[in-house]
Amino acid sequence: MSSSPGTQVSQHVTVRLFASARAATGVGELRLAVPAGASIADALQQLTAAPGEPLEQVLSRCSFLVNAVSTTDRATKLSDGDVIDVMPPFAGG
Repeated sequence: MSSSPGTQVSQHVTVRLFASARAATGVGELRLAVPAGASIADALQQLTAAPGEPLEQVLSRCSFLVNAVSTTDRATKLSDGDVIDVMPPFAGG
């Protein structure tokens, strides 16, 4: 089955939030529908759509894992079923 012209195919990704990212959203995991060809940045934009959301500030300091592979490139393209782990900097000692 093919899409008709002008129809945007979507894919689903899971975003798992840890530490301060989890605290900012109040949830640990979200499932998002993103357009085919979407990037990490596109998925994050959906998370920060609410004005004044403290998550945007947290995300500026985060690193990411896509399917357990570390990346700092928010332009990384996503595929259907990908899992994005949002990893704020951790402190401890």
